[in-house]
Parts: sequence; C-alpha cells; structure tokens
Amino acid sequence: MLEEKNDNLLDADGKSGIEINDSVTNEAIEISDSETLTEDQVSETENELEEQENAHQEALDVITNSNAAESEDETLKERHDIPMQDYNTFSLDALVDELKKLVNTDKVMSVKDHIEEIKKAFLLQYHHLIEEKKEEFLASNPDPNEEFEYHLPLKSKFDEYYNVFRDKRNAHFKHLQTNLKSNLENRLAIVEELKELINPQENIKDTLKHFNELRERWKNAGAIPKDKYNHVWNNYHFHVENFYDYLHLDREARDLDFKHNLELKQKIIARVEELVNDADVNKSFRELQDLHRIWKEEIGPVSKEHRDTIWNQFSELTKKIHDKRELLFESQRANEQKNLEVKKEIIAKIEVLGSEKVNSHSQWLVQIQKVEDLRNEFFAAGKVPSEVNEETWAAFKTAVRNFNAFKNSFYKDIKKDQNDNLNKKLALVAKAKELQESTDFAATTPIMKQIQEEWKQIGHVPKKYSDKIWKEFKDACNHYFDKLKEHKSEENGEEVAAFDNKKAYLDVLRAFQLTGDHKTDLDAIKAHIETWKGFGKVPFSRRHIEGKFNKILDALFEKLSLSKKESEMMRFANRIDSLSDSNDTRKLDNEKIFIMRKIEEVQNEIFQLENNIQFFTNTKNAKKENSIVTEVRKNIAIHKESLDVWKDKLKQLRNLGQE
Repeated sequence: MLEEKNDNLLDADGKSGIEINDSVTNEAIEISDSETLTEDQVSETENELEEQENAHQEALDVITNSNAAESEDETLKERHDIPMQDYNTFSLDALVDELKKLVNTDKVMSVKDHIEEIKKAFLLQYHHLIEEKKEEFLASNPDPNEEFEYHLPLKSKFDEYYNVFRDKRNAHFKHLQTNLKSNLENRLAIVEELKELINPQENIKDTLKHFNELRERWKNAGAIPKDKYNHVWNNYHFHVENFYDYLHLDREARDLDFKHNLELKQKIIARVEELVNDADVNKSFRELQDLHRIWKEEIGPVSKEHRDTIWNQFSELTKKIHDKRELLFESQRANEQKNLEVKKEIIAKIEVLGSEKVNSHSQWLVQIQKVEDLRNEFFAAGKVPSEVNEETWAAFKTAVRNFNAFKNSFYKDIKKDQNDNLNKKLALVAKAKELQESTDFAATTPIMKQIQEEWKQIGHVPKKYSDKIWKEFKDACNHYFDKLKEHKSEENGEEVAAFDNKKAYLDVLRAFQLTGDHKTDLDAIKAHIETWKGFGKVPFSRRHIEGKFNKILDALFEKLSLSKKESEMMRFANRIDSLSDSNDTRKLDNEKIFIMRKIEEVQNEIFQLENNIQFFTNTKNAKKENSIVTEVRKNIAIHKESLDVWKDKLKQLRNLGQE
C-alpha cells in the first residue's frame, strides 16, 4: 500500500508544490536588525512570496499535467509533429480531404485533437448550408405537406471517414485500458519492494543489486493512468531517496551516484538555458516536457545539499519558458481579437445587403454572390476568442437568415408572376390541342406559328410544372405540323406533274422563232411566260428547270434588241413572280436586302467618281486631263443607269408586298 500522501512528497528533487518552508519565509522577511516591519508589510511580503511560488507551481503543473497525459498514451507525443491548422478556413471539400488523410495514420490518438477540430469546422459549415437550403425550400414550397429533404454527398463521405477514426479510437482505448491497469499494478508492486529494501539484516551488495533490478523494472513497466501518474511517481522517488539516504553504509557508492545524477541534471539545466533563448517557443516547450520527464523518470536523486538549489534553477528556467509561451498565447489572443473585428465587419456588410432593395433577378444574383463571398470570408477569417465564439456565430447566422428572408420575399413575388405565366402557357396548350387535328392548313398554320411565338415571349413558370406543360405544348404542335407535312407530301404529286409539263414545254420554247415584228414577238414571249407560270410549282429538288427556262428567255430577249433596262426588268419580274408563287417570304426578304445593299454600293461609287471629277477639274493641267474626266463621266452615267434599274427592282418588290 502507498502510505505516503501525495501532497507531502517532494516533486522530483524539488519542494512540495503547495508548501513553503517556514525558515525560508522567515529569512525572506528579515530585512535588517535596524528595521522593524509592520504587520501589513509582513503580510504584503508573504503575499508576494506566495504569488511567486504559485507562478512557479503553475508552470510546473502545466508540464506535469501534459507529461501525465502523454505517459498514459505515448502516441499523444506525436500529435506535435502534425501542425494544428485553422480548419475554420477550410472548405467542406478540403476538410473531408484532410480528414481522409489523418484517418489513415496508424497512431490514432496523435490525430485525435486535429480530427475533432475538423469535425467542429465541418459541422459548422454543414449546418449553415442546411439552414440556407431549408429556407430556400420553405420560400419556394409553401405547401406544409411537403417535407424538406437535402442530401449532401460530401456529408456521407465525412461520416464514413469519421466512423473509421471512431472505431480505431475505441479499439485503441480498449487495448490501452487493459495495459494501464496491469502496468499500474506492476509499478505499485515495485514501490512496495523498494520499501522493503531498507533492511539492515541483508548484505549491502545484494541490496544494491536488488535496487538496480527494481529501477530497471520500473523503466520498462509501461504507461499508467494519468490520474495516478503524479502520486505513483512521487512515491517512487520518495522511497528511492530514502534508499539513498540509507546507503550511508556505502557512502562512496552513494556519493558517486549522486555526483553522476547531478552532472546529468546540470546538463539538462544547460540545455534549458539554451531553450529559453530559442525563437520557436512551442518547440522549446515540447522539448522542456521531455527534459522534465527525463529529470523525473530517468535520473536519480542528488545529495541533499544540492537538491533545493538545482531544483530551483530548473523550475526558474521552466517558468521563463512558460512565461514566453504565455506571451505567445497573448499574441494569439490578440490575433483572435483582430479576427473578431473582421467577422463583425463582415456581419455588418451582410446586414446592409439584407436591407438593400433590388428589383430584378439579375441584381439579386449579384447580391447573392456578394453574400456568398462574405460568407467565405467569414469562414476564412480564423478563430475568435472562445468566450464570444457562439455569440459571433449566432450574429452571423441571424444576418444571413435575415438576408435570405429579404431575398425570399422578392422571389415570392416572382413566384406569383411565374404562376401568371403558367396560366398563360396553359391557355396556349389548350389552344394548340384544340387546333392539332385541324385540316384547314391555310388558316390554321399561321395561328399555330403565332401561338409558338407567344409561347417564346412568356416568361418562366414554376420549375415543377415547366417540363410537363412544355411536353404537352410541343406534342400538340408536332402533331399538327406532322399532319401538315403529310399534306404537303400529297401535294408533291402535283409538283411532279408541273415539272413534267415544264420539261416538255422547254422543247416548245426552243422551237419558237421570232417573226421580226418587235411588238408581236414581245407579246408572244410574255404569253410563253404566263403559260410557264400556269404549270405551277415544281419539287424543290428539281427547281433547276427554272434556270433552263430563264436561259432560253435571255437568248430571246437578246434577239429582240430590247434595252438593257427592259431586258433586266423582265427577267427580274419573272424571278420575283416565281418566288412569290412559292410563298417563300424569306427569300423575298433576302432579295430586298440584297437590292438595298446594291443601291447603297452604287450610290457610294457615284459619289466617289464625282469627287474624282472635282479633283481633276481643279488641277492646273485640267485641259490635259480631259480624256480621263470624260471616261469618269461615262462611268458615272453607267452607274446612274444601273442605279435606276436597282431602284425600279426595289419598287417592284415593295409593290408586291402591298398586294
């Protein structure tokens, strides 16, 4: 059994963490024989000493508690090798990737803290996303019978990886608990054996041999529960020191061991002095932990005359590193305060966006993107002080929720417009279905084309109806136009007959001979043209026959010695009549555009030629340039004649449109 109380034990060669030696206190308050301290001064001095002692003990406690935890589970030491990142700045995808990487490590407890931080950051963003999706759903689905559902594949991946970690952690704890209990029993047994070593009846050499065996067993005894760590270790050292004090019979061997232990502890102090000046505070602190463990667990005691002195040196240096670490924490807290200010500014900006009125979908898309950017900035801003973390998060959620409510009120109005559009499109669907069986193609086709144009002009409808009504409308239109296509296929027989007639008539035209009387011949040609038109349209694929007809006409017009303008206009009239008969409005429009462009080109050419004449007539050698000027004037006359022809063609086309 452990009879000694933990509070009364020396802490690895040092003084008790809560006990101040009376003699030390009395020495500290003796200033001089000539001075007499008041009761308040004595009390103040004692308070200062107590504060100093508490400060030292706080530094030692931090080291001790950390070593106790790492002693219980040695894999915890390796967590320092993995940098703890600010996972709040990670995206959901990046968090899942980082979780996957950490889960694959063999040392499950070395990544425990990292994974828990990842879990917090992931759930924070995930719940925020779910809230947004739910608000959007409720805004667009007022029906209370519809339940909100949203599945994020990334959440399933996260749960899968986290479950792997949890299973590994549970298996690790189960194995660890079994070992800790067994190791504790072994160490307690070693302490009991140490107590029994102080036996004057035994040979000192045998006792020393047994003592060294116990020390070796102690080193290899393994981890114990952290709540037992300090008590067991201090009891062990208590009895080790007792044994060394007992070794006065072999003072030389004891003093050599004391000297060796002192040298080892002095080396540790020298190393800690170097660590005090190391810029990497966290690295120094971790090494300090290891040095404390070596001091406490691997090095034996020193002589009584050096114990307090060397321990005070070690604890004083420990406090310096601890103070540097506290300064680093203060700096981190200052950064957290800056992050808080940044997040407050972001929240304020979202609140402003939640009150700016916009009146179009495109403007709302801009506002939504701004909030999304601010949301990303918020998550990337880093940690804030833990005491205001929940408050800051709540303010952020409220600002985003208010923005979404403001946005949703706009889209509720959009929803009303979409319902109006739905009613308009349903009316067009009904009309298309009513006309889909019509056989009055001449009257119905323009109407069907018109309702198709009307459909295009109507805006969006609610998404859940969009596909259904579009299919109904499309099916009705397709049904009608398929019937129209079949009807036209039946008319193709007439077009084939027209082609056969025109093909035969070409032979008649080729055999036609002019009489020599201009008027008689012109009337005859016009009669042939009318006869040709009377045959009707030919199949599209055989329209080349029109070119053959026009070629014969060109030859006849040439023999008639018509003016170029008359010939051109007659050929044009025949072409336009052909296009008009085919009801090809697109080609007629293209012809009109072509003629208007030609008119513009000819006018520009005339303008340029007239400018050239002006240039030549203004020169000193104008008389020498008369031949050039004459040539230019001829070109102008030709272009003006061409311009008249194009204008007459345009007039004829426009008159055709008014008929």
